[in-house]
Parts: sequence; structure tokens; C-alpha cells
Amino acid sequence: MQPGAFLRIPLEALLLAALLLALPGRPRRVVAVFAGLLLGLVVMVKIGDLGFYSSLGRPFDLVLDWSLLDEAFSFVAESIGRPGAIGIALGVGLLLLAVPVLTALSTVRLSRLLVRHRTGSTRVVATLVVVWALLAAFQARIVTGVLVADTNASALVHDHVMEVRERITDRAAFVAEVGRDPFRDVPGEQLLTGLQGKNVLIAFVESYGRDAVTDPEFASVQRLLDEGTGRLAAAGFSSRSGFLTSPTIGGGSWLAHATLLSGLWIDNNQRHKSLLASDRFTLGDAFQSAGWRTVGVMPAVNQAWPEGQFYGYEQFYGGPDLGYQGPRFAFSPMPDQYAINEFHKRELAGPRDRPVMAELALVSSHSPWTKVPSLVDWDDIDDGEVFRKGIIGTPTAQARTGYRHGVSYTLRTLISYLETYGDDDTVLVFVGDHQPAPVVTGDNPSPDVPVHLVAKDPAVLERIADWGWQEGLTPDADAPVWPMDAFRDRFLTTFGPQAG
Repeated sequence: MQPGAFLRIPLEALLLAALLLALPGRPRRVVAVFAGLLLGLVVMVKIGDLGFYSSLGRPFDLVLDWSLLDEAFSFVAESIGRPGAIGIALGVGLLLLAVPVLTALSTVRLSRLLVRHRTGSTRVVATLVVVWALLAAFQARIVTGVLVADTNASALVHDHVMEVRERITDRAAFVAEVGRDPFRDVPGEQLLTGLQGKNVLIAFVESYGRDAVTDPEFASVQRLLDEGTGRLAAAGFSSRSGFLTSPTIGGGSWLAHATLLSGLWIDNNQRHKSLLASDRFTLGDAFQSAGWRTVGVMPAVNQAWPEGQFYGYEQFYGGPDLGYQGPRFAFSPMPDQYAINEFHKRELAGPRDRPVMAELALVSSHSPWTKVPSLVDWDDIDDGEVFRKGIIGTPTAQARTGYRHGVSYTLRTLISYLETYGDDDTVLVFVGDHQPAPVVTGDNPSPDVPVHLVAKDPAVLERIADWGWQEGLTPDADAPVWPMDAFRDRFLTTFGPQAG
């Protein structure tokens, strides 16, 4: 969005002007109206692309992303309040109506001006066509990477048409992928034998991406992980770390959750819906089949969540189920420490006849990172009122600072939890769901996220020795990188009977 980027000569505009000059009255008006409407639609698609690139690091998907409008409204409402979200939604709706109407009217008016000054217009258009050809031949640029002789609108339309075609053909391909599952028919007694008796916690840390452990500006996060490695070692824990390539960037956490738990690449909502309608064997199903009590903890879910049954959870805790009475923290309805503590009290603190496997969705590091809680003594948590003290506030304009605070808080919470409540039967896998928005990472970020396994029992770490993951909680640039959909099969293979 630099000023020089607007100093381009669009070939499509020259061709349209030439066509309007050549047509008689009524056909010219019809073409002008059609072209104006098309221009308005292209403008809206470009605006959509700009918004999606700035938040999710990818263009707008004309087939699948309409369903995200509801998610976007909920995010804005939970961040700034429902009245503000309604005002923004009305403004966007009016803009969607106004743009194509105004561009159509403008194109009709410009067509009249072209015809009224036909001789001069013809000379100008012919001259610009020659200039365009010369600039194209010499690849002239004012802004790096932006050609002055422009065909961007045609390329944009082509790319989105091809994407629509891919979405239509992808459904059948995905159904075939769902059916290929080497673990579906494995008997329960042969699953996860290397973790018998262990409480296995899989924690997704919101927006915890590769930049958090590699960007020099987040050196404090890296120091926290280094110090956490030492503290956990002092408590008897060992840790290993690597990277997973997430199917999404900047948002769409549910796609990452589904990918890791199902062993399928879920990079769009069409695949996600198809997955939920299938009988895919998930990690939760595997643990349940092998005799674990399976639990899902989603503090940000405030309504019915049928996905819990799909993932094989016997018990599901949404936000309202956790009894929190303290303050909200921007998007996050409660601090991660509260959610983890409540889960521990209800599922692990008392007597139980089976080990527990749980998925924990930790959202204190969710954008907009303007309010972050402070870690408190675990014995003081109670109903959450204690979190009114020590709130870290960050202006919206300082997204990178707020992000650093948010991620540091969640990582500090997990380390403290293991020190306080972890025992010989605790196995914690914590992983980022995706990189934060480009406002934090910059353009074209890596889709990789850190993943860590922490356990006190040496036998658990021995099982994953051939993974090549690095010791400690701070993976460096040479740490192994797996696609996130490879995790389920690798995990079930490693901790199955063939691993021993």
C-alpha cells in the first residue's frame, strides 16, 4: 500500500476504454454497466484479500470464507463489545452494496465522457497502449515488485476462479483420504501401550508460532523457555522440542486442532465440515479405546460444541462450565491458569479409576493481546476474582509487545503447573496452533509452530528418541519440522506395541 503502487497503467482499463469507444449507444451502456459491476466486485475481492493477508496471511477464499464472517463478528464482539461489532457489521454491509453500484454509475458516466470527446479520447487511449507495451517490454517498476504495466486485475480474477475450481474438486479427494486409516481397526489393548497409567495432556497454545522462539525481538520468550527447561529439570522433568507445520496462519485454530488430532490435512472449512461428518479415528478415540478417560477443555466455547463427541471426549468443559467469576481479558474469557487449575481439580486431584487424556485449548495468548493476566499462586485462584490484580495492559498499536506478554504468560503457566502438580504419571504435549497475524510476524511468515513433549518418566522420552527432537524447550533453526498431520500416526506408532 505504498503511494507508488497506484502509479500503474492497467491494461484492462485501456481495453475497456477502446471497447466503449467502438460500441454504439445502447450496447455501450450495457457493457459499461456490466464492466462497472465487475469492477466493483473486483474491488471488494481485493479489499477482502487485503484484510485476509493482514490477519491470516492468505487471500480471501470465495467459496469457503463466508462462514468466517460469523467468527469475525464474534471475535470483534468479544473484544470491543456487541454494539461496536454491530456498527462495524452494518458499515461493512453498506459498503458491500455501495461499491458495485457506485462503480457501475461511474463507468457509465466515464463512457459518456469518452464518447463526447471521442477524438481526444481515442488518441489518449492509443498513446497509453503504446506506452504500456514499452513499459511491459522493459519491466518498468516504481515500487519493488510492482510493474507499471499492470495486468493485476486479470491475474486476480484468474487466481480466484482457479481456487473455486480446486474447492469443487477437493471434496471428493478428501473423502478418499478419510477412508485411508491404518489405526481404525487396531484393537484397544494394542493402542498406546507405552503410555499406560499416564495422564496425557495435549495443550494448544493460541498463536504460539515459530517467530516466538526465533525472532530476536522475542528474546525474552526464548529466555523464559531456557529458564523453564532448567526449572523443570530441577523438578525431575525432561523435555524434547521440534516444529510442526500448521495448516493455517493468523487464525482458524480449529483447523490446526483438527489436523493434529485426526492425522489429516485440514486447511479450510470445507475439509473441516467433511471431517466432522465422517467417522475418522482421532487421538481422542484412540485413548478412549485404550481405556483412558477423555476430556476436552475449551474456555472460549460458550455454546453447544458437538465436535467434542467427534473427537471422542467423554467429558467436555466449555467456558460456562468452568465457573469463572473474574474479569475478562480481551478475547479470552478467563486466564489459562484458571482453566488449567479447574480442570486439574475436577479431573486429576481426586481419586480416579482410569488415567486421563485431555485436550486443553489455551487462549490467553489470543489477539488482540491488549489485556494479559499475571500468574498467581495456585492456592489463591478460587473463583478467579484474584485475577483482577496484576493485569498487564498493552495499547492496540503495540501488537508485538502484547503478543510477547500473552505468549510468555501461557508458557509460564504451563511450566508452573508442571512444577506444582506434575508427577511421574504426567505427560504434557504443548504445541502452537498457528503463527500470529502478519501484524506480528510481517509478510510471508513460516507456517511452523513449536511443539514440546515433557515427562518425568525416562521411558517416555526413550520412546521418542528416534524423532530427533532437540533437548529442552527451545528448538533452534535445525530442529526437525514435521507436517502437523503426521503427528497422530507418529504418536500412535511410537507409543504402540511395535515401539517396544
